[in-house]
Amino acid sequence: MKFEKMHWMGIGVGLAMAAVSFFIFKQKTMFYFMLVISMIIGSLPFLVSFLLGQGRQREKEEKFLAFARDLVESVKSGTPISKSIIQLRTRNYGALTIHIQKMANQLVLGFTLNQALENFARDAKSKVIARAIGLISEAERAGGKIESILESVSKSVDQIENLRKERKAAVSNLVTQGYMIFIVFIVIMLVLEFKILPLVADLGGDDTQGLTIQVAPMSPDDFAMPLFIMLLVQSTFAGLVIGKISEGSIKAGIKHSFILLTITLLVTTGAKALFGVAG
Repeated sequence: MKFEKMHWMGIGVGLAMAAVSFFIFKQKTMFYFMLVISMIIGSLPFLVSFLLGQGRQREKEEKFLAFARDLVESVKSGTPISKSIIQLRTRNYGALTIHIQKMANQLVLGFTLNQALENFARDAKSKVIARAIGLISEAERAGGKIESILESVSKSVDQIENLRKERKAAVSNLVTQGYMIFIVFIVIMLVLEFKILPLVADLGGDDTQGLTIQVAPMSPDDFAMPLFIMLLVQSTFAGLVIGKISEGSIKAGIKHSFILLTITLLVTTGAKALFGVAG
Protein backbone atom coordinates (compact mmCIF):
# COMPACT_ATOMS: atom_id res chain seq x y z
CA MET A 1 0.00 0.00 0.00
CA LYS A 2 1.40 3.34 -1.05
CA PHE A 3 1.36 6.13 1.51
CA GLU A 4 -0.98 8.88 0.36
CA LYS A 5 -1.84 12.28 1.74
CA MET A 6 -4.75 11.03 3.84
CA HIS A 7 -2.49 8.38 5.41
CA TRP A 8 -0.02 11.02 6.57
CA MET A 9 -2.88 13.21 7.79
CA GLY A 10 -4.31 10.35 9.84
CA ILE A 11 -0.91 9.58 11.36
CA GLY A 12 -0.35 13.27 12.11
CA VAL A 13 -3.73 13.74 13.79
CA GLY A 14 -3.25 10.55 15.80
CA LEU A 15 0.20 11.58 17.02
CA ALA A 16 -1.00 15.09 17.85
CA MET A 17 -3.92 13.74 19.87
CA ALA A 18 -1.62 11.32 21.70
CA ALA A 19 0.80 14.15 22.56
CA VAL A 20 -1.99 16.42 23.81
CA SER A 21 -3.47 13.58 25.88
CA PHE A 22 -0.07 12.97 27.49
CA PHE A 23 -0.01 16.51 28.91
CA ILE A 24 -3.73 16.87 29.70
CA PHE A 25 -4.64 13.55 31.28
CA LYS A 26 -2.54 12.74 34.31
CA GLN A 27 -4.54 9.64 35.17
CA LYS A 28 -3.03 6.63 33.44
CA THR A 29 -6.32 4.91 32.67
CA MET A 30 -7.74 7.98 30.92
CA PHE A 31 -4.50 8.51 29.03
CA TYR A 32 -4.58 4.92 27.78
CA PHE A 33 -8.16 5.41 26.62
CA MET A 34 -7.22 8.54 24.65
CA LEU A 35 -4.14 6.77 23.32
CA VAL A 36 -6.37 4.04 21.91
CA ILE A 37 -8.56 6.66 20.22
CA SER A 38 -5.42 8.22 18.74
CA MET A 39 -4.28 4.86 17.39
CA ILE A 40 -7.69 4.23 15.83
CA ILE A 41 -7.71 7.65 14.16
CA GLY A 42 -4.18 7.09 12.86
CA SER A 43 -5.01 3.68 11.39
CA LEU A 44 -8.47 4.56 10.04
CA PRO A 45 -7.17 5.97 6.69
CA PHE A 46 -5.37 2.68 6.04
CA LEU A 47 -8.60 0.75 6.63
CA VAL A 48 -10.46 3.11 4.29
CA SER A 49 -7.82 2.57 1.59
CA PHE A 50 -8.05 -1.18 2.07
CA LEU A 51 -11.85 -1.17 1.79
CA LEU A 52 -11.73 1.04 -1.30
CA GLY A 53 -9.22 -1.34 -2.87
CA GLN A 54 -11.47 -4.31 -2.08
CA GLY A 55 -14.41 -2.45 -3.59
CA ARG A 56 -12.47 -1.74 -6.77
CA GLN A 57 -11.53 -5.41 -7.08
CA ARG A 58 -15.17 -6.48 -6.74
CA GLU A 59 -16.15 -3.86 -9.31
CA LYS A 60 -13.52 -5.17 -11.74
CA GLU A 61 -14.89 -8.70 -11.49
CA GLU A 62 -18.47 -7.48 -11.95
CA LYS A 63 -17.53 -5.30 -14.94
CA PHE A 64 -15.49 -8.11 -16.46
CA LEU A 65 -18.76 -10.02 -16.82
CA ALA A 66 -20.23 -7.13 -18.83
CA PHE A 67 -17.03 -6.91 -20.89
CA ALA A 68 -17.10 -10.66 -21.61
CA ARG A 69 -20.72 -10.48 -22.75
CA ASP A 70 -20.00 -7.55 -25.06
CA LEU A 71 -16.97 -9.39 -26.41
CA VAL A 72 -19.10 -12.48 -27.11
CA GLU A 73 -21.63 -10.43 -29.07
CA SER A 74 -18.90 -8.73 -31.08
CA VAL A 75 -17.10 -11.98 -31.93
CA LYS A 76 -20.38 -13.71 -32.86
CA SER A 77 -21.01 -10.95 -35.41
CA GLY A 78 -17.83 -12.02 -37.19
CA THR A 79 -15.35 -9.48 -35.82
CA PRO A 80 -11.95 -10.95 -34.79
CA ILE A 81 -11.36 -10.95 -31.05
CA SER A 82 -8.41 -8.52 -31.26
CA LYS A 83 -10.43 -6.01 -33.24
CA SER A 84 -13.40 -6.51 -30.91
CA ILE A 85 -11.27 -5.60 -27.91
CA ILE A 86 -10.03 -2.47 -29.68
CA GLN A 87 -13.60 -1.44 -30.48
CA LEU A 88 -14.75 -1.99 -26.89
CA ARG A 89 -12.06 0.25 -25.37
CA THR A 90 -14.32 3.31 -25.77
CA ARG A 91 -17.01 1.86 -23.50
CA ASN A 92 -17.20 2.48 -19.78
CA TYR A 93 -16.44 -0.54 -17.61
CA GLY A 94 -15.79 1.28 -14.36
CA ALA A 95 -12.56 0.33 -12.60
CA LEU A 96 -11.78 -2.15 -15.39
CA THR A 97 -11.83 0.50 -18.14
CA ILE A 98 -8.19 1.53 -17.75
CA HIS A 99 -7.02 -2.09 -18.05
CA ILE A 100 -9.16 -2.72 -21.15
CA GLN A 101 -7.83 0.45 -22.76
CA LYS A 102 -4.27 -0.61 -21.99
CA MET A 103 -4.88 -4.06 -23.52
CA ALA A 104 -6.42 -2.50 -26.63
CA ASN A 105 -3.52 -0.07 -26.99
CA GLN A 106 -1.06 -2.96 -26.75
CA LEU A 107 -2.90 -4.75 -29.56
CA VAL A 108 -2.74 -1.60 -31.69
CA LEU A 109 1.01 -1.37 -31.06
CA GLY A 110 1.52 -4.93 -32.32
CA PHE A 111 1.43 -7.06 -29.18
CA THR A 112 0.13 -10.57 -29.73
CA LEU A 113 -3.29 -11.37 -28.31
CA ASN A 114 -1.80 -13.77 -25.74
CA GLN A 115 0.68 -11.16 -24.54
CA ALA A 116 -2.04 -8.53 -24.21
CA LEU A 117 -4.36 -10.94 -22.39
CA GLU A 118 -1.63 -12.03 -19.96
CA ASN A 119 -0.76 -8.39 -19.19
CA PHE A 120 -4.45 -7.66 -18.69
CA ALA A 121 -4.87 -10.53 -16.23
CA ARG A 122 -1.74 -9.52 -14.32
CA ASP A 123 -2.80 -5.86 -14.07
CA ALA A 124 -6.35 -6.71 -12.95
CA LYS A 125 -4.98 -8.71 -9.98
CA SER A 126 -8.08 -10.90 -9.75
CA LYS A 127 -8.15 -14.69 -9.56
CA VAL A 128 -11.53 -14.82 -11.31
CA ILE A 129 -10.30 -12.71 -14.22
CA ALA A 130 -6.98 -14.57 -14.38
CA ARG A 131 -8.76 -17.94 -14.68
CA ALA A 132 -11.09 -16.62 -17.38
CA ILE A 133 -8.25 -15.05 -19.36
CA GLY A 134 -6.29 -18.30 -19.09
CA LEU A 135 -9.16 -20.19 -20.71
CA ILE A 136 -9.44 -17.62 -23.50
CA SER A 137 -5.69 -17.73 -24.16
CA GLU A 138 -5.68 -21.53 -24.31
CA ALA A 139 -8.64 -21.54 -26.70
CA GLU A 140 -6.99 -18.95 -28.94
CA ARG A 141 -3.75 -20.95 -29.07
CA ALA A 142 -5.57 -24.21 -29.73
CA GLY A 143 -7.53 -22.66 -32.57
CA GLY A 144 -10.95 -23.64 -31.26
CA LYS A 145 -14.20 -21.74 -31.62
CA ILE A 146 -13.31 -18.64 -29.64
CA GLU A 147 -16.93 -17.43 -29.49
CA SER A 148 -18.00 -20.64 -27.73
CA ILE A 149 -15.18 -20.35 -25.22
CA LEU A 150 -16.02 -16.69 -24.57
CA GLU A 151 -19.65 -17.58 -23.98
CA SER A 152 -18.65 -20.35 -21.57
CA VAL A 153 -16.32 -17.98 -19.74
CA SER A 154 -19.09 -15.41 -19.48
CA LYS A 155 -21.48 -17.98 -17.99
CA SER A 156 -18.79 -19.20 -15.59
CA VAL A 157 -18.05 -15.70 -14.28
CA ASP A 158 -21.78 -15.07 -13.93
CA GLN A 159 -22.21 -18.25 -11.89
CA ILE A 160 -19.27 -17.32 -9.66
CA GLU A 161 -20.79 -13.90 -8.93
CA ASN A 162 -24.22 -15.41 -8.20
CA LEU A 163 -22.72 -18.03 -5.87
CA ARG A 164 -20.74 -15.35 -4.04
CA LYS A 165 -23.87 -13.26 -3.48
CA GLU A 166 -25.89 -16.29 -2.37
CA ARG A 167 -23.19 -17.35 0.08
CA LYS A 168 -22.94 -13.85 1.54
CA ALA A 169 -26.70 -13.70 2.02
CA ALA A 170 -26.82 -17.20 3.53
CA VAL A 171 -24.14 -16.53 6.16
CA SER A 172 -25.23 -13.00 7.12
CA ASN A 173 -26.89 -14.39 10.26
CA LEU A 174 -23.69 -16.23 11.16
CA VAL A 175 -21.72 -12.99 10.89
CA THR A 176 -24.18 -11.25 13.23
CA GLN A 177 -23.98 -14.15 15.65
CA GLY A 178 -20.18 -13.98 15.54
CA TYR A 179 -20.24 -10.33 16.61
CA MET A 180 -22.80 -10.98 19.33
CA ILE A 181 -20.80 -13.90 20.74
CA PHE A 182 -17.66 -11.79 20.81
CA ILE A 183 -19.42 -8.94 22.64
CA VAL A 184 -20.70 -11.43 25.23
CA PHE A 185 -17.13 -12.72 25.57
CA ILE A 186 -15.88 -9.18 26.27
CA VAL A 187 -18.58 -8.67 28.91
CA ILE A 188 -17.61 -11.92 30.63
CA MET A 189 -13.94 -10.90 30.68
CA LEU A 190 -14.82 -7.48 32.15
CA VAL A 191 -17.01 -9.03 34.85
CA LEU A 192 -14.20 -11.45 35.67
CA GLU A 193 -11.64 -8.66 35.91
CA PHE A 194 -13.67 -6.04 37.80
CA LYS A 195 -16.05 -8.12 39.91
CA ILE A 196 -14.73 -11.63 40.51
CA LEU A 197 -10.96 -11.15 40.75
CA PRO A 198 -11.17 -8.39 43.42
CA LEU A 199 -13.15 -10.82 45.62
CA VAL A 200 -10.26 -13.29 45.75
CA ALA A 201 -7.52 -10.68 45.98
CA ASP A 202 -7.48 -10.66 49.81
CA LEU A 203 -7.15 -14.39 50.33
CA GLY A 204 -4.52 -15.03 52.96
CA GLY A 205 -3.36 -17.62 55.47
CA ASP A 206 -5.85 -19.76 57.40
CA ASP A 207 -5.07 -21.71 60.58
CA THR A 208 -6.91 -25.04 60.60
CA GLN A 209 -6.17 -27.48 63.52
CA GLY A 210 -2.73 -26.05 64.01
CA LEU A 211 -1.88 -26.13 60.33
CA THR A 212 -1.23 -22.85 58.65
CA ILE A 213 -2.20 -22.72 55.00
CA GLN A 214 -0.32 -19.99 53.23
CA VAL A 215 -1.93 -18.61 50.11
CA ALA A 216 0.04 -16.05 48.18
CA PRO A 217 -1.99 -12.87 47.74
CA MET A 218 -3.25 -12.32 44.21
CA SER A 219 -3.59 -8.96 42.58
CA PRO A 220 -6.19 -8.39 39.87
CA ASP A 221 -3.48 -6.56 37.96
CA ASP A 222 -1.62 -9.86 37.60
CA PHE A 223 -4.55 -11.17 35.58
CA ALA A 224 -5.46 -7.98 33.74
CA MET A 225 -2.74 -8.25 31.10
CA PRO A 226 -3.34 -11.96 30.25
CA LEU A 227 -7.07 -11.25 29.90
CA PHE A 228 -6.33 -8.25 27.69
CA ILE A 229 -4.00 -10.29 25.47
CA MET A 230 -6.63 -13.02 25.26
CA LEU A 231 -9.19 -10.48 24.04
CA LEU A 232 -6.78 -9.12 21.42
CA VAL A 233 -5.99 -12.59 20.10
CA GLN A 234 -9.66 -13.55 20.10
CA SER A 235 -10.73 -10.38 18.24
CA THR A 236 -7.99 -10.77 15.62
CA PHE A 237 -8.71 -14.37 14.71
CA ALA A 238 -12.48 -14.08 15.14
CA GLY A 239 -12.46 -11.30 12.54
CA LEU A 240 -10.41 -13.39 10.11
CA VAL A 241 -12.78 -16.34 10.57
CA ILE A 242 -15.82 -14.12 9.96
CA GLY A 243 -14.23 -12.83 6.75
CA LYS A 244 -13.45 -16.35 5.58
CA ILE A 245 -17.00 -17.53 6.27
CA SER A 246 -18.80 -14.53 4.78
CA GLU A 247 -16.65 -13.79 1.72
CA GLY A 248 -14.44 -16.84 1.36
CA SER A 249 -11.22 -14.90 1.90
CA ILE A 250 -9.07 -14.40 4.98
CA LYS A 251 -7.98 -11.08 3.49
CA ALA A 252 -11.61 -9.94 3.62
CA GLY A 253 -11.55 -10.62 7.37
CA ILE A 254 -9.09 -7.78 7.98
CA LYS A 255 -11.93 -5.26 8.21
CA HIS A 256 -13.78 -7.48 10.70
CA SER A 257 -10.61 -7.88 12.76
CA PHE A 258 -10.16 -4.10 12.78
CA ILE A 259 -13.74 -3.60 13.97
CA LEU A 260 -13.43 -6.21 16.72
CA LEU A 261 -10.02 -4.89 17.82
CA THR A 262 -11.48 -1.37 17.96
CA ILE A 263 -14.38 -2.58 20.10
CA THR A 264 -11.98 -4.49 22.37
CA LEU A 265 -9.61 -1.57 22.90
CA LEU A 266 -12.35 1.01 23.41
CA VAL A 267 -14.37 -1.14 25.80
CA THR A 268 -11.45 -2.39 27.92
CA THR A 269 -9.64 0.94 28.24
CA GLY A 270 -12.93 2.81 28.60
CA ALA A 271 -14.03 0.47 31.40
CA LYS A 272 -10.75 1.03 33.25
CA ALA A 273 -11.04 4.79 32.80
CA LEU A 274 -14.61 4.70 34.14
CA PHE A 275 -14.31 2.16 36.94
CA GLY A 276 -10.61 2.49 37.70
CA VAL A 277 -7.94 -0.19 37.70
CA ALA A 278 -9.30 -3.52 38.88
CA GLY A 279 -8.61 -4.11 42.55
